[in-house]
Order: sequence, then C-alpha cells, then structure tokens
Amino acid sequence: MNDNQLLRYSRHILLPQIDIAGQEKLNQSRVLIVGAGGLGSPIALYLAASGVGNLIICDGDRVDLTNLQRQIIHDSNSIGLAKVLSAKQTLAKINPEVNVITIQEQANATKLLQLATGVDAVVDASDNFSTRYDINQACVTQKKPLISGAAVRFEGQVSVFDLRHADSPCYHCLYPITAGEQEDMPCAIMGVFSPLVGIIGCMQAAETLKILLNIGESLNGRLQLLDSLTMNWRTIKLHKDPACPVCHSSISN
Repeated sequence: MNDNQLLRYSRHILLPQIDIAGQEKLNQSRVLIVGAGGLGSPIALYLAASGVGNLIICDGDRVDLTNLQRQIIHDSNSIGLAKVLSAKQTLAKINPEVNVITIQEQANATKLLQLATGVDAVVDASDNFSTRYDINQACVTQKKPLISGAAVRFEGQVSVFDLRHADSPCYHCLYPITAGEQEDMPCAIMGVFSPLVGIIGCMQAAETLKILLNIGESLNGRLQLLDSLTMNWRTIKLHKDPACPVCHSSISN
C-alpha cells in the first residue's frame, strides 16, 4: 500500500485482527452485492469505505422519490437514474480506489450463477423470495459464503450461510417453501422503518468483512431477528436440513 492508503485505512490497520496484511486482503477481495436499495446502500457504502477492492453491484431498478426515505446511497439528483449507476457515483466520492462493476438488470438464476463464480462472498440485499432462492442456489453450487438480510415494517433479520462448509445450512433450509409458494411483503405495500435497513445492512457489511478477513465468529448457523420497536434481538440456532433439495445434494459434488 502507498502512503495515502496507509492513512486512509489506518484505523483498520491499528486493529491487530486486521493489520496491514488484512487490509491488503480486503483491497484484493471481490464481493457481489445483489440489490442497491435499502439494505444494499449501507452494505456498499461500508464495504467501499473499508477498502474492499472490487464490488459488483447488481440491480435492475431506477431511483424513485419513495426510495430516498431509506436508500442512503442515492440522493434527490439521482431520481430516474439507474440505481447501480447512482451507487457507483456515490461510492467513487467515498473511495475512488474501489473498482465498482455495475450490472443493470434483475439477474436471473443463470446470471447469478455466473456472477458468483469469481467472487469471495455474496451479499443478498434483494427484496423478494424468488431472487433470494436463486442467490442461494448459486452460492450452494459455487460454494460461496452468503450474507443474507431482510427488513420490512419494524422487523429485520440477518444471517450467514457459509456454503464453503458441507455442514452449513443454506437459505432453503431456513425457508424450505418454494419461491412460488412464498409470499413477498414488499416495502411499497407494508412500509419499512428507515433506520432498520441501516441496522441490518451494517450488520451484513460487518459479517462480510469478517468472512473476507477470516476473523471472529460469523453468524453462520445463527439467525438474528430484530424488533426495532423494542430493540429486542432474538437468536435462533439454524441446522442443516438433511432433506434439503438444494444443499443436501451438493455434499457429494
């Protein structure tokens, strides 16, 4: 790292769990973020600020006035602009050294499988079950760690599915109903408390950094549930479903 980088990341470097070696590892890492909305905003902001060198952001939507209540990576001047382009502009102001690759589409299963191939971690910041199942399938197939989050109304959840390990549960183990049978609760209908997506998104960013650095204990095998009206957290222990049609068959692959 050059002198400017040593200064930029000095507060990370002071942490013995990170140090110069860890920061250099972050600088060389590649992360896929699916979604540039309420969750994707703080995730992308903190990963870029932390020096994750390559961010691939995938989202097919454009910025709408209703997004600005919570999607803090966008501003009023971004209305009508593709979310991935708006996000890239903001991230360039925060850390111009980060390589941001934009995918302006609602990625399907085939595309997600392709995108997951060359990354170190995948962060699910999507807002529908169909996409979440496709992301999970891609991560199971490619054996990539998946950092998952969701938020609606005043309730949020976050977990890690570290699919590099054969004994890790996957998202389908947690929600075994098929995508067509799941009922989405979009923010446009249900509403969402603005700071909630920041809390959950920041936790996803933290879990991503821990995964990339191989430090601490991740949320793999644990689901954290937040009621932001009371600020009460609940932890649910997750186990691999031996009958899961998604990750059980991948053990022998």
